[in-house]
Amino acid sequence: MANDVWATRLEPHAAAWGLDSRACEVLALYLGELLRWNRVHNLTAVRDPAQLIPRHVLDSLTLRPYLYGDRVLDVGTGAGLPGFVLAAVERERGFCLLDSAAKRIRFLRNVIGRTGLPHAEAIHARIEDFRPARPYTTVLSRAFKAPAEMLERVEHTVAPGGRVLAMLGQRRVVDAPLPAPWSYQRVDPVTIPGETAERHVAIIERA
Repeated sequence: MANDVWATRLEPHAAAWGLDSRACEVLALYLGELLRWNRVHNLTAVRDPAQLIPRHVLDSLTLRPYLYGDRVLDVGTGAGLPGFVLAAVERERGFCLLDSAAKRIRFLRNVIGRTGLPHAEAIHARIEDFRPARPYTTVLSRAFKAPAEMLERVEHTVAPGGRVLAMLGQRRVVDAPLPAPWSYQRVDPVTIPGETAERHVAIIERA
């Protein structure tokens, strides 16, 4: 699907989701490349082009109000979700997209290069082995089902005073305790037009 077709499909969401012309241009190229690479590399289980915008783009953008500070780490980014999508709209923050699968990082480096996002980088590493030169003010992921497990793996990357954002389905996931000294600041429901599945964002900080 041509980039101008994707741009037309993104346009109805621009005002509500804060997408300027540059963001729409970047996301249109990203979606086109995602479909093209997915034929060979199986980067996403979403095969229907009509579902890519709500399930990937809009779903990722639900995290935008919760970002904190100027350095963001997306752990287990996969095809760049939510990190690349957020980098397209939050161009004053630095984004690190981390994944252990080489094919995903190759895809992300390709789209970062083609879209010209100097504030985004894709790194091939396991989170357990990743030792950044500086910690991150926001660490996020939608790859972990249990926030406690996520914290055990990412806490060494979180800056003092930073926060962790966990994308969740049902709210009952947060009933399990978190390891000290972490606690939930709050857990907010999020909605996406046309989607009925339950979604939440957990904002986690050191007590």
